[in-house]
Amino acid sequence: MFTKFWQNHNVATAILTVLRVWLGYHWLTAGWGKITGGFGTEGFLNNAVTLASGEHPAVAGWWAAFLENFAIPNAGLFDVLIPYGEFLVGLGLLLGALTRSAAFFGLVMNMAFLLSGTVSTNPTMLIVSVLILVAGHNAGKIGVDGLFLRRFVDTKVLHRSPNRQIAS
Repeated sequence: MFTKFWQNHNVATAILTVLRVWLGYHWLTAGWGKITGGFGTEGFLNNAVTLASGEHPAVAGWWAAFLENFAIPNAGLFDVLIPYGEFLVGLGLLLGALTRSAAFFGLVMNMAFLLSGTVSTNPTMLIVSVLILVAGHNAGKIGVDGLFLRRFVDTKVLHRSPNRQIAS
């Protein structure tokens, strides 16, 4: 019942649109701020590794090992991927274009930030991303995805008769 509501109901479409635009705005502005203001991951990554020690570590040891052995040596790559990833996720969510893909990649970034010991708005953003993923096409119905579905899918696929046979 929970998923049917989010996937099919018009009230859910309106709620999802508001949540999607809110989430997209946060991703877009975070990415744009990093693109225009300069951004470096090395300090953040090194700090996350230090949070893996002590009596009550905030970062799991396996994640700290990943950061030390892959992320920090490739910090330059992450200096590009994170700002542009945030910006593109935000743009996709704001426009309702590739909505589920944008929500998925936003969720992946939120998980990486949470695993690195950052809380802030990440749990809230993660929950909204999961809701968008659960809702499926209904999350992008008011947006580019909805226009695409109405223009191409509805007229070609959904209006076919299920009993019509294709001639060979």
